Amino acid sequence: MAHLLVVESWVGSMSRLLPRAIREGGHEFTFLTRDLHHYLRSAPEGVAHPLLGARNVITTDTNDLDALLPEAQRLHSVLGFDGVITSCDYYLPTVARIAGHLGLPGPGPEAVENACRKDATRRVLADAGLPGPRFAVHEEWADLARAAKEIGYPLVAKPVDLCAGMYVRRVDDEAQLAEMFRLLAEFPVNARGQRRSPAVLLEELLDGPEVSVETVSHGGAVHLVGVTDKSIGGAPAFIETGHMFPAALPLADIDAVEQTALGALKALGLTDGVVAHTEIKLTSAGPRLVEVNPRPAGNRITELVRHVTGIDLAAAFVDVALGREPDLGRTDTGLRSAAIGFLVPDRAGTLEALDGGQLADEPGVLEVQLAEPGKTVKAAGSNNEYLGHVMAGDPDGLGARERVEGLLAGLRAGLVIR
Repeated sequence: MAHLLVVESWVGSMSRLLPRAIREGGHEFTFLTRDLHHYLRSAPEGVAHPLLGARNVITTDTNDLDALLPEAQRLHSVLGFDGVITSCDYYLPTVARIAGHLGLPGPGPEAVENACRKDATRRVLADAGLPGPRFAVHEEWADLARAAKEIGYPLVAKPVDLCAGMYVRRVDDEAQLAEMFRLLAEFPVNARGQRRSPAVLLEELLDGPEVSVETVSHGGAVHLVGVTDKSIGGAPAFIETGHMFPAALPLADIDAVEQTALGALKALGLTDGVVAHTEIKLTSAGPRLVEVNPRPAGNRITELVRHVTGIDLAAAFVDVALGREPDLGRTDTGLRSAAIGFLVPDRAGTLEALDGGQLADEPGVLEVQLAEPGKTVKAAGSNNEYLGHVMAGDPDGLGARERVEGLLAGLRAGLVIR
């Protein structure tokens, strides 16, 4: 039995998948957080959050690295950790620093920090000679406006250190860029209380569909698990409206995006102790990297992979955090594709009706999760405002996405927001 230190977590599906994978692997964990109520609020009434079922639950300031490293050392001397892990992007660099400080398995801290900063990723990949969009990074408005003219509108503006598509926008002119700059200036602290960088990343707008490459790195080798396709909506935002695994692409395109992901991971130094989710655009000029996430995919993509291949990426995440070789053997699950579609609100108000009826009993349906009437709804500006999802599989081929889209169409017909 191994003992993992879990430092914070997202409160979405990975906050349940990760404790499950630790338990099913025969291990235990200590959970470190600065705010227990953040997790208590996310659990259904009367149900304990699985993260709080840890062997030890310890409250400390996880945002103060200088204080956290000696505290982790003290806890390690008493409890004896075999690995350290988090599912939350905002704490991936912290976990890498703790692992290095305690001599535990994990990727290099600098590699993780570069992957978690969109501007640093761009610079590393450009220095490695990997093709990418034209880009610029500035903190001051005058510099930003000048760089935007040099790149040319339309372009994409991004914060360098936020997640889930927050404040990532297409901007068509200087007025829209100024509004984006103003909104970011009014958001100086992220959702976990960490001060943000004022830098804004501008990128050339890329054409073509977006996919992600799911990989597991161990012992200096990067193992390809597969390619997931992605549906995007909510313009001028870039909201993920659905995914299918495996992607319905020609083999030449699959190979091209996989090689692009491998090149990016090697350039960043993410070849050991990492489960990664690398997002890539298939442009008319070839694959272009969007970003590298040094953790398992969100939005239930890990479950799509598991339903089709039998590979449990949450379990692989635990294994590599312990320095162990992950089980990446494929099994015949009876499914050839699996897809998920999200119900994305396009207006604000109160959810009055959303009738899923007997949706869970429909052929091929794997999951249904829907918001309850009475919920306050915001018009979606990122991947944080979904009203639910439907997941379905296809035993015969790549028809899972079409199945999900049909089911979502029925849901939208009964959706009432006032």
